[in-house]
Amino acid sequence: MNDGKKKAMQSLKTARGQIDGIIKMLEDERYCIDISNQIFAASSLLKKANLEILKQHINHCVLEAASHGDGTEKINEIILILSKILDK
Repeated sequence: MNDGKKKAMQSLKTARGQIDGIIKMLEDERYCIDISNQIFAASSLLKKANLEILKQHINHCVLEAASHGDGTEKINEIILILSKILDK
């Protein structure tokens, strides 16, 4: 596993721990703003992991496809993901 995927994995594992904590906070009927702040923190980790995965995809899959003469499909995949990220 390369460095980018290791970073993504660590962010996902941390987010999983935070989500477990959020569930416990809800069960314990903790203060809503505290819960919301933890949700934002977990969401940020998921975004960070997604960025690492996308960087890996561009730096490996897209570049490899382009070097073999047809990166169009891979580029279209990136455009689709970016449209989801940008809610467009």
